[in-house]
Amino acid sequence: MLYIGIDLGTSAVKLLLMDGGGKIHNIVSKEYPLYFPHPGWSEQNPEDWYEQTIDGIRELIKGTDASQVAGISFGGQMHGLVALDKEDKVIRPAILWNDGRTAKETDYLNQVIGKEKLSEYTANIAFAGFTAPKLLWMKENEPENFAKIAKIMLPKDYLAYCLSGVHCTDYSDASGMLLMDVKNKCWSKEMTEICGVTEEQLPRLYESYDVVGTLKPELAEETGLSREVKIIAGAGDNAAAAVGTGTVGDGMCNISLGTSGTIFISSRNFGVDDNNALHSFAHADGRYHLMGCMLSAASCNKWWNEDILGTADFAAEQAAITKLGENQVFYLPYLMGERSPHNDPKARGTFIGMTMDTTRADMTQAVLEGVAFGLRDSLEVARKLGVKIERTKICGGGAKSPLWKKIIANVMDLKVDVIESEEGPGYGGAILAAVGCGEYGSVEEAAGKLVKVIDTVEPDKELVAKYEERYQKFKNIYPAVKGLFQKLS
Repeated sequence: MLYIGIDLGTSAVKLLLMDGGGKIHNIVSKEYPLYFPHPGWSEQNPEDWYEQTIDGIRELIKGTDASQVAGISFGGQMHGLVALDKEDKVIRPAILWNDGRTAKETDYLNQVIGKEKLSEYTANIAFAGFTAPKLLWMKENEPENFAKIAKIMLPKDYLAYCLSGVHCTDYSDASGMLLMDVKNKCWSKEMTEICGVTEEQLPRLYESYDVVGTLKPELAEETGLSREVKIIAGAGDNAAAAVGTGTVGDGMCNISLGTSGTIFISSRNFGVDDNNALHSFAHADGRYHLMGCMLSAASCNKWWNEDILGTADFAAEQAAITKLGENQVFYLPYLMGERSPHNDPKARGTFIGMTMDTTRADMTQAVLEGVAFGLRDSLEVARKLGVKIERTKICGGGAKSPLWKKIIANVMDLKVDVIESEEGPGYGGAILAAVGCGEYGSVEEAAGKLVKVIDTVEPDKELVAKYEERYQKFKNIYPAVKGLFQKLS
């Protein structure tokens, strides 16, 4: 049988067709606009996601025996607020994960409600990108729209609803709303009351591999798929990417270099760090994970190359980089503010250390290293919890760069395992579809059989030592300029 994994990203939806043995038969990508109506705001139209997804499905299965497609599942951008009215129409553009408008609401939740209470209710504290602060913002600034809300959806769950007619979400994605009791896997009554919503306005919770419904008859006819195609709940993009890289079970690690950057550590048991610097979320394998998330990762490299240097030849820019571990230029990768571990929506991208002999290559190198150092910040929090990590998988667009993988390995002092498929969330979504359709008995079994490591980037002791010295300097920069960010905003 065949399975479709849908990766609903920030810049495009990527669809992947996989067979039961893990072979990828086709990949299709469809872009859509991203809107910035005010500085620091970030929105998209959910209808664009749906239209491009349907077009993508038709293109994906062209020339294929469509009757062999058994299931569809998802990995999707997290935290976005999709508000539907009583007729299931979208009320306003979706407010995305990297939107920074909710500083006031985030401060209210963390300072007035209190971080201890939030952690008790949800296992997490408030971050500007989470869904609950967005609801409070909408309640305060768009009361007429807020009053119309009949269902509160996450981005990939809006797609699942469009395909199946079922209002659903999964535990991993719902963990990032600040509305779910992560430990007990249920909606938090306290948080719904704080946000002025009811449990009836929230979708039903599922495990990521659960079947939520079947394809709508009219969509089956439109796409050429069978009416029996199962729609499986899916997962937040990072949990789906973790499935796609085999980061399931206990003590496994995955680093994602996508638009955002994450370090994802899977665990059989629920756990929270004392300062809530890392997110404590449910995992798509039915268990839990810790995650550090930076809002700008590969997007920093894209911005630097395309918008500043005016080139799309990223490899050529990196070819000039030769002095690893010796760069005197540092870069703070906070173009959209920062989440883990600083939780500062006012933080901004910053270069420091330039001199008259600084080169273009030095600046490019600083961008790559700044993202790696930012991820190292979250790794250090996990290490203080006693988590012992010796190796990591890697995925995302940035993982296509051999140089960046080498920098990651040496900044983190981790062995970096490269897997056969770099299509993390989409591949993870297809694996979840296969599990939901009964092809495999569990997510761990499927990932164990389908995910193959084809190369490992080993850290070099001499380079690790050089980067350790650089990191110790890097981690002093943000505290030194934090107050300046507040004044500049």
